[in-house]
Amino acid sequence: MTGIAPPAPQHDPRPASSRAGLDYEHDIGSFDETLDADGGLRPYWRGFFQQINAIGLPEMHRRWEEVKHLIRENGITYNVYGDPRGLDRPWELDPIPLLIAADDAQSLETGLVQRARLLDAILADIYGQQVMLKEGVLPPELVFGHRGFLRPCHGLQVPGDRRLHLYAVDLGRAPDGSIFVLNDRTQAPSGAGYALENRIVLSRLLPEAFRDCRVQRLALFFRTVRETLRSIAPRNRDNPRIVLLTPGPYNETYFEHAYLARYLGYTLVEGGDLTVRDSRVYLKLLGGLQPVDVILRRLDDEYCDPLELRGDSFLGVPGLVQAVRAGNVAVANTLGSGLVESPGFLPYLPALCRRLLGEELLIPSATTWWCGDPGARDHVLANLPHMVIKPAFPFARFDPIFGEELSADELHRLSEKIRARPLEYVGQQQITLSTAPVLEGGRLRPRHLVIRAFLAATDTSYAVMPGGLTRIAASGDTLVVSMQKGGGSKDTWVLSAGPVSNFSLLPSTVQPVELSRGGGDLPSRVADDLFWLGRYVERAEGIVRLLRGILVRLTEKSGLAEVPELPALLRALTLQTKTRPGFLGSGAEQRLAAPEDELRVLVFDPERAGSLAETINALHRVAGKVRDRISTDMWRIIGGLDLPARPGTSREPDARPPLGEILDLLDRRVVALAAFGGLVAESMTRGQGWRFLDMGRRIERTFHMLGLLRGALVSVSGTEGPLLEALLEIADSAMTYRRRYMSSLQTAPVLDLLLADEDNPRSLAYQLVALTAAIDDLPRVDTSPGRSPEQRLMLGALTRVRVADIDRLARADADGRRTGLDDLLARLEADLPVLADSLTRHYLSHLQVSRQFATTS
Repeated sequence: MTGIAPPAPQHDPRPASSRAGLDYEHDIGSFDETLDADGGLRPYWRGFFQQINAIGLPEMHRRWEEVKHLIRENGITYNVYGDPRGLDRPWELDPIPLLIAADDAQSLETGLVQRARLLDAILADIYGQQVMLKEGVLPPELVFGHRGFLRPCHGLQVPGDRRLHLYAVDLGRAPDGSIFVLNDRTQAPSGAGYALENRIVLSRLLPEAFRDCRVQRLALFFRTVRETLRSIAPRNRDNPRIVLLTPGPYNETYFEHAYLARYLGYTLVEGGDLTVRDSRVYLKLLGGLQPVDVILRRLDDEYCDPLELRGDSFLGVPGLVQAVRAGNVAVANTLGSGLVESPGFLPYLPALCRRLLGEELLIPSATTWWCGDPGARDHVLANLPHMVIKPAFPFARFDPIFGEELSADELHRLSEKIRARPLEYVGQQQITLSTAPVLEGGRLRPRHLVIRAFLAATDTSYAVMPGGLTRIAASGDTLVVSMQKGGGSKDTWVLSAGPVSNFSLLPSTVQPVELSRGGGDLPSRVADDLFWLGRYVERAEGIVRLLRGILVRLTEKSGLAEVPELPALLRALTLQTKTRPGFLGSGAEQRLAAPEDELRVLVFDPERAGSLAETINALHRVAGKVRDRISTDMWRIIGGLDLPARPGTSREPDARPPLGEILDLLDRRVVALAAFGGLVAESMTRGQGWRFLDMGRRIERTFHMLGLLRGALVSVSGTEGPLLEALLEIADSAMTYRRRYMSSLQTAPVLDLLLADEDNPRSLAYQLVALTAAIDDLPRVDTSPGRSPEQRLMLGALTRVRVADIDRLARADADGRRTGLDDLLARLEADLPVLADSLTRHYLSHLQVSRQFATTS
């Protein structure tokens, strides 16, 4: 066995703080990663704590608060299923890293590489000649009774006969200091991206300690990952198209998927972004379909192909297995590799290692008994109070059961379940995991930990990441280490005995690169998400500006008599937000007389369709799907739009915020949304991504102006001066009007400014001109002469506005209605959904291969 095996800890009555010079006491019953058996600092930790002492805990705490703020601003998240804070929960990172000495890491590396080779050989045998099953080294029930054994993948030929391209393994340390394996992760191992993010954050927090401790860098490992994926491409190996397949933004580690895709330079895709044609996988792009050579998947095996693997999956790519079978695409890890994640394999690994590799297994697994074996089952049942019971197969999901925590009745019921379905259970010896210090409340406290190590295949072996993801328990009184159970993480520093490589994945400035101004083609789904991001951002700004205009009048004046324009504005708000009955339907008169409660609901209630809170939530959701496409500054602005948790919906009068506070909140959102618009205008490259985001904004701003004008000006009531002033203010056009017209407010010039002025960025005509220009720049798949349907639609809409007689539109008929204006606005309002549908039909879903690749497949 290899690994780190220091002397067994000895009891010492003195507190750890006096023995090691630290205000830190650990559990004597477990191995501590920082303190040795005599209570002193392990030698390789001394330099680190010298730096911490030089910094001082107050300064350390100050820096850490800044870093936590950075984590929240940058949107580093982990989704916890079933937790009210689950979606977009900030990533939990402790500021004290875990240090591993260079010689310990070197000895551990040998065992990890051996284990990766063994699991790859097991997969090759099971999906090939199945010699281990025929010889009885491996029980057939463990394979054929496992839903993870994918029968359609048996006999599948894979590049280089390598099935395990990326591998992760969870390591624990027993009280005697020996290392053992808790879990193998072989189908879509997660955590490498979080390890990289942890490293970036900690090196910024503790630059002095990071430098002086000579911490090994991670970039070389990720270069190996890129080289491995490039090497398995069936064609175009010099420049293959590689995509990272994600289940989507609701997956627990979606942040990591987006982060890794951006870091490695791959396109992040969901199953719907890919399609199979003639046994080839294609990526849906705006210009058509383009072939994919390699898929780095973060999707579980059975979900990858609803055609041959799991029919109810909406996450995969129909026909993917056939494309792999035909040798037209490589998938990492190979489909079916999740089979050997089963804990039921652990008892058989020593014999498999001797048979397949001719070697003794170097790193033992946690002592495990698979209950499908009668002798093992009897042992587990006889020792149930001292066992940890786990599912043998991943599909039988339940949390580990600690026998020592069960009553006699509960132990009896558990034993009956095991006897009834023994194949589905394993028993493991309960082991107290090692501890390491975490910073909590300004003091160092011990927490149990598990280290996840990562390996990537090379031509002939495996490379080990010189680091890893250390996960820690949620509290000091639990042995369970799980992010889903509220646990946290640490950066893992593998120290170097010599100089540290400064290699970076970023191209060196001394290496010549081919000049390019292209940013890559845009997947159709991403274009659609950016389009809706633009719509939701503009929708939120329109709602905020209208609400602000209303609240300003409510807080500055008293009673409807002093605010004659208020009913028209409130009706326009209901029209714009589509929140009927609101101020238009039944009960509208009562709400018009006392609008405060309805306005609070429209601001804060996320369950009210059309409310500001619901719109911001939708904005968050769609932004999360394209976080690899938007800048950090944009993401920070979006994160800052969050509203307080539903104070406006409380029935308690004291719990409802005053209108003045709501007005301040809206003012801040206007500034944030304007800043987002500024970043879009000044910081986004004018590619197709920007174009679709901007078209979404223009369409939504057009809807906003149509609703505002229809709600306020179609029906004439009383003196319109205050109403016209409010419209100019909400449309951010009051200054332009005053500069042009020194006389009193009149309807015709206001209509001209807001409807037909192509130089006013807030006008309806300006939006139509911008949309026309954007559509002219979209790629044309067909070569037919004449204008596209979208171009004809925009030409008609823009022409109607340009030829409109503003003076006639401003005149009311005998019934007090501006019928001509109503007809024009209604026609324009009907055109916009047709435009959105046409864009979707022609650019956001594809049925044919791009002409560029049609003859190369």
